[in-house]
Amino acid sequence: MTTLHTLIIGAGLSGLACGIALAKTGRRVTIVSAGPSTLQLNGGAMELLGCVDGQEVTSPIEAIARLPLDHPYQKIGVEHIATLALEAQQLLGDAGVTLTGDPHHNHWRITPLGVLKPAWLSLRGMATATRPDRLPWQHATLLNLKGFVDFPIHFVAHNLSQLGCEVTVHDIEVESLGLPRRSASEMRAVNLARTIGAGSKLRHLAEAINRVCDGDEAVLLPAIVGMEDDYPVNLLRRWVTAPLHHLATMPPSVPGTRMAALLRHYFKMLGGKFLTAESVGHVKLADHHIAAVYTAKSPGIPITAQHYVLASGSLLSQGLVATCDAIVEPLMGLDVDAPACREQWSHYGLMGDQPFMRCGVLTDTALRPLKAGTAIDNLHAIGSILSGHNPLTMGDGQGVDLLTALSVAHQLTTKCSLPPGRE
Repeated sequence: MTTLHTLIIGAGLSGLACGIALAKTGRRVTIVSAGPSTLQLNGGAMELLGCVDGQEVTSPIEAIARLPLDHPYQKIGVEHIATLALEAQQLLGDAGVTLTGDPHHNHWRITPLGVLKPAWLSLRGMATATRPDRLPWQHATLLNLKGFVDFPIHFVAHNLSQLGCEVTVHDIEVESLGLPRRSASEMRAVNLARTIGAGSKLRHLAEAINRVCDGDEAVLLPAIVGMEDDYPVNLLRRWVTAPLHHLATMPPSVPGTRMAALLRHYFKMLGGKFLTAESVGHVKLADHHIAAVYTAKSPGIPITAQHYVLASGSLLSQGLVATCDAIVEPLMGLDVDAPACREQWSHYGLMGDQPFMRCGVLTDTALRPLKAGTAIDNLHAIGSILSGHNPLTMGDGQGVDLLTALSVAHQLTTKCSLPPGRE
């Protein structure tokens, strides 16, 4: 009977990327997935490094060399970042996630509030800019569906106009969608995408856009098409007579949901297995070595593997948990880099560099988590559970997810010399 090569805990961007990279080599990989991940909140862009010491970064590869030694990129090795970044883009493309961008030069994405933020990769069709202070159009038409609740159109229009672009706002109505809906919850982005699909309703949406935007320099539409792949996105852009660009909406996100669906499908196509709607209930440790993992639904059935990868996320995903007096890693009690005093977890200023955002598990240089100061030899940690960075203020979240995942996958594929089918 063949044994499991790797068990990955967490099905977010880092867990899926690591699983795909391992499955592509023929390793037997299973991902334990408790439910939807924060990838589904993504607005259609990936960040490598957007800000260092409060200053926006234009050349992320160069800026990474200035990061502190406890940053995950430094543990990977600065000399490997560019190669891993290109490999990550290729992996995403193989899964059907078509992105554009360059790890050596940031571009600027438009946020759901209409401001520009540095980005490494953006989904094709998303509105972007090549400089941080100006949009690529002198005039743009900004559209919204009547009743759509995830797109503050006038707020977005105001912010875009501050970037040197004259903005015209239009609400459009598509009769075949049955608007207004019975309830506000039906007017969320993902529900609209399911309703519109790629058939006649998409054609009706294109016709409604063309009635108000024929010949415009640029048409900006919230991202409300293409739940499972980008076929409806490309089809709509073909049918609309003016250049059409999509803008990220407030979560839940259609581009993020699409990326998650494509990556999950690709992982399964490669032979990877999911334990869905499952959470890890207990991890059996012996001499700083994982002996078995038990799920909450099957506490008497051990899952064993040669290697384990912790991709359970940060406080937002409950990969870390805040108790009354400490921030802890709940599965194994791993060492966590966090202020000892609760009063030091946060400070005044909602959007500032909050200390709790930097909390994460401590690892050695091989990304093996520490427990009581000693590395667990068959466990690696990847993604947002890692300490040493703040994805909100540094703009490095997806880069850390992808590059740590690929770095660990490379380590695990070189640790065993058995042919893939024998592992």
